[in-house]
Amino acid sequence: MAVTSVRFNAKEDKILKLLQKHYNCDTSSLIKKSLWQLYEDIKDKEIIEDFEKKEKSKKARFVSIDNIIQ
Repeated sequence: MAVTSVRFNAKEDKILKLLQKHYNCDTSSLIKKSLWQLYEDIKDKEIIEDFEKKEKSKKARFVSIDNIIQ
């Protein structure tokens, strides 16, 4: 397991404490949660861009939920 050290200035530390209280978690969990959120944003953007390319080339299609869940 990797260990990463992060330095926060006073303003960032104040925000960190506020988020810890709001989400009821420690610093490590909060940073991991943020990391996954940012990664998810990138993947969502890739999926949307791929769909938009297909849509422009008239190759996009929609499927019913029955075809997705089998």
